[in-house]
Amino acid sequence: MISERMLTKVIKTMTKRELKLEPVTEKMMPAPKPGIHYMLYMHVPFCQRLCPYCSFNRYPFREDVARPYFQNLRREMMMLKDLGYDFESIYCGGGTPTIMIDELCETLDLARENFHIKEVCSETNPNHLTQPYLDKMKGRIQRLSVGVQSFDDTLLKQMDRYDKYGSGDEIFERIGIAKDYFDILNVDMIFNFPSETEDVLMRDVERIKACGCQQTTFSPLYFSNATTRHMLETLGKPEWDREFTYYQMLDEALAGGENPEFERRTVWTFNRAGRDLHACGEAPVDEFGVSYEEYPAIGSGSVTHLDGTIYVNTFSIKEYNEDIEAGHMSLMGKTKMSKHDLMCYRFMQDLYALRLDKKRFEADFGESVERGLPVEMAFMRANGAFATDNEDELTLTTKGRYYTLVMQRQFLSGLNELRDQARAQLTGPERDLTFADGTVK
Repeated sequence: MISERMLTKVIKTMTKRELKLEPVTEKMMPAPKPGIHYMLYMHVPFCQRLCPYCSFNRYPFREDVARPYFQNLRREMMMLKDLGYDFESIYCGGGTPTIMIDELCETLDLARENFHIKEVCSETNPNHLTQPYLDKMKGRIQRLSVGVQSFDDTLLKQMDRYDKYGSGDEIFERIGIAKDYFDILNVDMIFNFPSETEDVLMRDVERIKACGCQQTTFSPLYFSNATTRHMLETLGKPEWDREFTYYQMLDEALAGGENPEFERRTVWTFNRAGRDLHACGEAPVDEFGVSYEEYPAIGSGSVTHLDGTIYVNTFSIKEYNEDIEAGHMSLMGKTKMSKHDLMCYRFMQDLYALRLDKKRFEADFGESVERGLPVEMAFMRANGAFATDNEDELTLTTKGRYYTLVMQRQFLSGLNELRDQARAQLTGPERDLTFADGTVK
């Protein structure tokens, strides 16, 4: 689609211009603002196998490195308490947060002792949908998101996940057992792999319907500079021209028709129809902070969003440990978003969550969305993106959901470039961590 290419180029240019890390002098994050509800993002960078498409901070797992890291993660969390923060929700991302389940449990127990936690959401991999992991996570984690990516064995082998995490059939069986341990078990999928056919995509959709999970995400494949070479070598050249077709297919199969089996939660998140989104307190936290616009983040390589500024923690685990043990945080860079950037971010995030409240937008920014973002609104209107466009709200057509998916995909790709800037400052053995085979040279 020509319009998709134009939108991709615009967002890519914007993120490249705006998301540039500047040095920081701050030793601590800013204090919380009164009246704001915060989520805490917690990053665990260790994985047993490094996936070629992932640009998050991640290292090959070693217990002697991971154990002191968890200790410092807890110290950094308590620094936030000393600053005056309280948290309703925690999102544990990675890496693989469950890779040392006892350390994760100790960290979550400490959080519940010190903050008013209503829910905990965590990522994991399919090999941890087993005992003793399930019993230890039960009650501590309300929403578990398992990275499956695909049930197709050929794709799993291309991603180097088959040997470590099991076949599609094995993963399917584990999901059926694990789903009853959590309020929401989310199955995280990726679509538009270069070798993925329409038949493979639809088989994945059918397995999602049959596995019993309460929620699924189908995010599009996206690149960063750090992952491009290895992705091209292992997965092949991406087929962007068919992305819209694939999105239409999965969106209609999951949430279309008179009696859909799933309901749209966001542009690429689907809850099983009739599922109470408030089953674990407040609405479940989406991977990208839909429920919370501001959140401090702890851990090496974590990305914080507070008061219009993005802060990035050092990607060096060695430096991270040294900083925390010295009694201060490990901020290594930041980028300040302009008013226009913040309006664009709100526009994208609200539409990603399927509805933009025009009156709230105007109250927050002092001008209407039409006046503040005339080019963006003109593009979306000209391309039939809005199902509802009145004085109160914007909602989306199928094409509008896809355009929002493109914006989100490119923004996340831009954040990956921000991570690449931080990763480029690594020195010594940590710098030699390769995306090709996940080893330290």
